[in-house]
Amino acid sequence: YENLNTYRSLGGYEKLRECTANLLSREEVLDQLEKSGLRGMGGAGFPVFRKWKFLEGKTKPRAIVVNADEGEPGTFKDRLCFGSSPHKVLEGMLIAAWVVEAEDAYIYLRDEYPEVRQILLKEIAALEKAKLTDGVVIHLRRGAGAYICGEESALLESIEGKRGLPRNRPPYPAEQGLFGKPTLINNVETLYWVCEILRKGPDWYIGEGCPRFYSVSGRINKPGIVLAPSGVTAIELINDYCGGMTTGHDFKAYLPGGASGGILPASMAELPLDFGTLEEHGCFVGSAAVVIFSNHDQISDVALNLIKFFADESCGQCTPCRLGCEKMIELIQKGDLDNNLIDDLSNVMHDASICGLGQAAPNPIASGLKHFKGEFK
Repeated sequence: YENLNTYRSLGGYEKLRECTANLLSREEVLDQLEKSGLRGMGGAGFPVFRKWKFLEGKTKPRAIVVNADEGEPGTFKDRLCFGSSPHKVLEGMLIAAWVVEAEDAYIYLRDEYPEVRQILLKEIAALEKAKLTDGVVIHLRRGAGAYICGEESALLESIEGKRGLPRNRPPYPAEQGLFGKPTLINNVETLYWVCEILRKGPDWYIGEGCPRFYSVSGRINKPGIVLAPSGVTAIELINDYCGGMTTGHDFKAYLPGGASGGILPASMAELPLDFGTLEEHGCFVGSAAVVIFSNHDQISDVALNLIKFFADESCGQCTPCRLGCEKMIELIQKGDLDNNLIDDLSNVMHDASICGLGQAAPNPIASGLKHFKGEFK
């Protein structure tokens, strides 16, 4: 991986120095992020500049939290960012802290990434020794394996030492977040691109097609992380980046956005994988975890496996999610697949669940039934 000395020899932390020396204003940083069109890479896709601006005028002290609790099945891009280029993310984090005037920065790291934790402990210590943190106190916190703690308000509860239960909103984290402070929460990859955009300019980012990391796995020859323009298609990922389908396997279906992003058939493999392009088909790109299935996979089994995952990971706080997931499992196992009943249950879960887990949990069943009805018997 790229350590502090290597990173600085390549111009690392120069943008942070420009910010703290007032050679670059907060407004200029926000303007560059707005021009680039950078959106949050954790799943929601909210414009980054707007999220940062929410903290303007809020009370002090403030905090920033880096969500590195990468628990979405099929997603492993943040491990690459922190595991190979930790200082790109750390510099992006410190620039964000400077823009929103945060005094504390918390990194909430997935506990299943022990190697990344060792890298961060070493590099944060080197950063502090070199006095490059601009007075920001960096705290590294470990998750404990709960998927729900990737949800931003549950993550805050976990850092505070409580059970990871999502909060009711309002108030939003930008108003009352970690320990009651106005808090900015960003994904690892988001901060990685903040650093790149400020170095190379928004025109470079747009010219490259607003690139992002896709975690591609499943029945392909070369699974792994793919750096591709936003809007790349599943068929391009398979053929141009991942060496085609595994021998003896024919492309049948795919998850465009991890466990919660829904299921699409191979006939829809030319849809752009980007924010706003899949919603009309009942799916979304989310954290860009693309899982490829073949003719050897039963889609009803895939959907059942995914809804069981959500049932296991539900915090149990709200009834629509807790009971809705169990009811979905019961209906599939019985083969009692009344479309109207499934639609009603999906709508209740989507509309009444507190957080994104319960809202997205029905997606695999709903989209699986839509495109592979014959397999659900």
